[in-house]
Amino acid sequence: MPLLALAAVLLAACTHAIWNLAAKRAASGHHVVFWYSAVSVVLYFPVIVYLIATLDITFTWQHWFALAMTSILHIAYSLQLQAGYRHADLSLVYPLARGSGPLLSFMLAVLVLGEPLKGSSLLGMLLIVGGILLVTGLLFSGRRLDSKGIWYGVGTGCCLAAYTINDGWAVKTLLISPFMVDYTGNFVRTLYLTPSAWRNRALVQSEWHQFRRSILTVSLLGPLGYILVLYAMRLAPVSHVAPARELSTMVGTWFGAKLLRENAAPTRLAGAACIVVGVILLSLAS
Repeated sequence: MPLLALAAVLLAACTHAIWNLAAKRAASGHHVVFWYSAVSVVLYFPVIVYLIATLDITFTWQHWFALAMTSILHIAYSLQLQAGYRHADLSLVYPLARGSGPLLSFMLAVLVLGEPLKGSSLLGMLLIVGGILLVTGLLFSGRRLDSKGIWYGVGTGCCLAAYTINDGWAVKTLLISPFMVDYTGNFVRTLYLTPSAWRNRALVQSEWHQFRRSILTVSLLGPLGYILVLYAMRLAPVSHVAPARELSTMVGTWFGAKLLRENAAPTRLAGAACIVVGVILLSLAS
């Protein structure tokens, strides 16, 4: 993986873990997804105006299809993730989502996009997934895990894998601006959630006052982190970028254990080491 792509992915991993911590702290809110989607639309609107004014953009049906799919998949991802945070720990849902997602992304990138499969990249992928299982506590853990948390985590990971492949195609093959891909998802998600927010506007207003700091954090860092990932996808294979994002798993799990006082298993240190080695293998594979 090129150094610039790896740097973008590492920065994205940090921003991703931070905004997920903020989303977890606002998990009791039922309209937080509406709020951070709407605020993101406002914050990044000047960038989109600039792109439309300066770029020669000619869209075909394929471009519109890719943007429609990213909108649908990101709606499902956001609602699934926030529901998971309402029902379970950050240190359970987050690693599961980040682990199952890249596993599927890696397989689909090889099978659908025709990206090469090398021994070192496969080993790196297996180490990352195995490390995430250890971090989560699904291996060698004597405690009973929350089935709802597992369900929401895996469901979120499936959405993540699907939008990773779609958006990778959008920025690599169709050459759509990463800013436009992310902005479309936020814009359509805001439209989708607006009727419910209007019907419950008193609660929506109350949740803004209660969670505005978390909402602003997600609104700013959520798009920024994903735009960095999309730019990395232009420079490196999707099957390498998607797993390398999982360095955020270590940060997110540490947040859950130390900042939110969630249960932390000793095997998570070994899992973190596996993730680091796996990312190094992937970065050297190309």
